[in-house]
Amino acid sequence: MNAERLYKVIKGPHVSEKAAMSADSGNQVVFKVSSDATKLEIKAAIEKLFKVNVVQVRTLNVKGKVKRNRFGQAKKPNWKKAYVSLAQGQDIDFAVVE
Repeated sequence: MNAERLYKVIKGPHVSEKAAMSADSGNQVVFKVSSDATKLEIKAAIEKLFKVNVVQVRTLNVKGKVKRNRFGQAKKPNWKKAYVSLAQGQDIDFAVVE
Protein backbone atom coordinates (compact mmCIF):
# COMPACT_ATOMS: atom_id res chain seq x y z
CA MET A 1 0.00 0.00 0.00
CA ASN A 2 1.27 3.45 -0.91
CA ALA A 3 2.51 5.54 2.05
CA GLU A 4 0.94 8.68 0.56
CA ARG A 5 -2.45 6.96 0.46
CA LEU A 6 -2.19 6.07 4.16
CA TYR A 7 -1.87 9.75 5.05
CA LYS A 8 -4.91 10.65 2.94
CA VAL A 9 -7.15 7.97 4.47
CA ILE A 10 -7.48 9.55 7.92
CA LYS A 11 -8.86 13.08 8.00
CA GLY A 12 -8.88 13.52 11.78
CA PRO A 13 -10.47 12.47 15.04
CA HIS A 14 -14.21 12.83 15.46
CA VAL A 15 -15.05 14.51 18.76
CA SER A 16 -18.55 14.03 20.17
CA GLU A 17 -20.24 12.77 23.32
CA LYS A 18 -20.83 9.35 21.80
CA ALA A 19 -17.17 9.12 20.75
CA ALA A 20 -16.06 10.02 24.29
CA MET A 21 -18.34 7.38 25.81
CA SER A 22 -17.06 4.68 23.45
CA ALA A 23 -13.48 5.69 24.24
CA ASP A 24 -14.12 5.32 27.97
CA SER A 25 -16.05 2.06 27.91
CA GLY A 26 -14.82 0.13 24.88
CA ASN A 27 -11.22 1.31 24.30
CA GLN A 28 -12.31 2.74 20.93
CA VAL A 29 -11.31 5.85 19.02
CA VAL A 30 -13.48 7.49 16.35
CA PHE A 31 -11.98 9.01 13.19
CA LYS A 32 -13.30 10.86 10.17
CA VAL A 33 -11.95 8.99 7.17
CA SER A 34 -11.97 9.28 3.42
CA SER A 35 -15.26 8.12 1.90
CA ASP A 36 -13.54 5.60 -0.39
CA ALA A 37 -11.32 4.07 2.33
CA THR A 38 -11.59 0.39 3.17
CA LYS A 39 -11.30 -1.20 6.60
CA LEU A 40 -7.89 -2.66 5.78
CA GLU A 41 -6.57 0.74 4.67
CA ILE A 42 -7.89 2.38 7.85
CA LYS A 43 -6.29 -0.32 10.02
CA ALA A 44 -2.93 0.02 8.26
CA ALA A 45 -3.00 3.82 8.50
CA ILE A 46 -3.82 3.85 12.23
CA GLU A 47 -1.15 1.26 13.03
CA LYS A 48 1.49 3.13 11.03
CA LEU A 49 0.69 6.66 12.22
CA PHE A 50 0.08 6.00 15.92
CA LYS A 51 2.09 2.78 16.41
CA VAL A 52 -0.73 0.86 18.13
CA ASN A 53 -2.32 -2.54 17.53
CA VAL A 54 -5.80 -2.37 16.01
CA VAL A 55 -8.18 -5.21 16.85
CA GLN A 56 -11.26 -4.20 14.87
CA VAL A 57 -12.47 -1.44 12.55
CA ARG A 58 -16.15 -0.64 12.08
CA THR A 59 -17.15 1.94 9.47
CA LEU A 60 -20.34 3.78 8.68
CA ASN A 61 -21.42 6.33 6.13
CA VAL A 62 -23.02 9.46 7.56
CA LYS A 63 -25.53 11.12 5.28
CA GLY A 64 -25.33 14.88 4.93
CA LYS A 65 -28.16 16.95 6.33
CA VAL A 66 -30.41 19.17 4.26
CA LYS A 67 -30.18 22.74 5.55
CA ARG A 68 -32.28 25.72 4.62
CA ASN A 69 -30.70 28.99 3.69
CA ARG A 70 -31.83 32.18 1.99
CA PHE A 71 -31.44 30.62 -1.46
CA GLY A 72 -33.59 27.58 -0.68
CA GLN A 73 -32.14 24.29 0.45
CA ALA A 74 -28.58 23.04 0.42
CA LYS A 75 -27.28 19.57 1.23
CA LYS A 76 -24.19 19.03 3.33
CA PRO A 77 -21.77 16.45 1.93
CA ASN A 78 -21.83 12.80 2.98
CA TRP A 79 -18.85 11.56 5.00
CA LYS A 80 -17.52 8.38 6.56
CA LYS A 81 -16.42 7.62 10.10
CA ALA A 82 -14.59 4.68 11.59
CA TYR A 83 -14.78 3.20 15.07
CA VAL A 84 -11.32 1.73 15.74
CA SER A 85 -10.99 -0.79 18.59
CA LEU A 86 -7.50 -0.86 20.07
CA ALA A 87 -5.74 -3.75 21.78
CA GLN A 88 -5.94 -4.03 25.55
CA GLY A 89 -3.72 -1.50 27.32
CA GLN A 90 -3.10 0.64 24.22
CA ASP A 91 -4.07 4.27 23.84
CA ILE A 92 -3.66 7.02 21.26
CA ASP A 93 -2.18 10.31 22.41
CA PHE A 94 -3.13 12.94 19.85
CA ALA A 95 -0.63 15.44 21.25
CA VAL A 96 2.33 13.29 20.22
CA VAL A 97 2.17 12.05 16.62
CA GLU A 98 5.34 10.76 14.98
